[in-house]
Amino acid sequence: MDFLLAPFANNGFMLNALAAGILVSLACGIVGSFVVLRGLAFIGDALGHGVLPGVALAMLLGLPGMLGAAVGSIVMIGGISLVTRKSSLSSDTAIGLLFVAMLALGVAIVSRSRSFSGDLVHILFGEILGISASELLVQLGATVLIGLLALACRRPFLLLSFGHEQADVSGFSSRLYHGIMLGMIALTVVVSFKTVGTLLVFGMLLAPAASAALFARRVGSMMVLACGLGIASVYLGLLGSYWLDLAAGASITLVASIIFFCLFGARRLMLAQEAHHG
Repeated sequence: MDFLLAPFANNGFMLNALAAGILVSLACGIVGSFVVLRGLAFIGDALGHGVLPGVALAMLLGLPGMLGAAVGSIVMIGGISLVTRKSSLSSDTAIGLLFVAMLALGVAIVSRSRSFSGDLVHILFGEILGISASELLVQLGATVLIGLLALACRRPFLLLSFGHEQADVSGFSSRLYHGIMLGMIALTVVVSFKTVGTLLVFGMLLAPAASAALFARRVGSMMVLACGLGIASVYLGLLGSYWLDLAAGASITLVASIIFFCLFGARRLMLAQEAHHG
């Protein structure tokens, strides 16, 4: 029992990290479910990396990194929408172009500062053990907002999972609700990068939701299961980072990925047994 509780006993840094990880898991579980259902993994990855130049520039100017992440995500979404609307290129092509451009810009900004290597590590892999009380409040507010948006827009979001035409025919503006969903993905990335970093936030956005999709039959149960698996990943990842002296953000994302492959294997075995008995 000490093995499971000792890292968090009288350790404010670990308790704050656990609280931050739980909030990130809730946000990523909700948004990640729609990302998996709609096949938006590529744009989630692009947003996760596309905030890098905004964060890097904000830190060089002495501004909050979260502000830079917000600006970077807005530029990404705006750029993708502009290229898609004003050209004959597909959305995947637009996402790929903006993804590469923003990542290259971020590296270029970082290369201008010789003292930026330590900050770059924090941007890419997070600083979950350095989460402050004020940052926890920001994460809490963002998580509540994401939950309320998902609840209010659940029907059009579900229809969008079947196609834009389904939403339009049912009286919902597919463009409006697609934009809201992109905004929710961006908000999740912005509030999560401090915890698990821009490089790893995509893993938390995708792995728990993908694991839940293997077993859940309804969107609501998928979200609940994704949130639960995310929280389990955070707890086990923090345990591993404490006892094995590993990077906390990377440990959390690694555990989430391991859980997916374990559940994927279990699901395959179940299907094979059902086919055998059938």
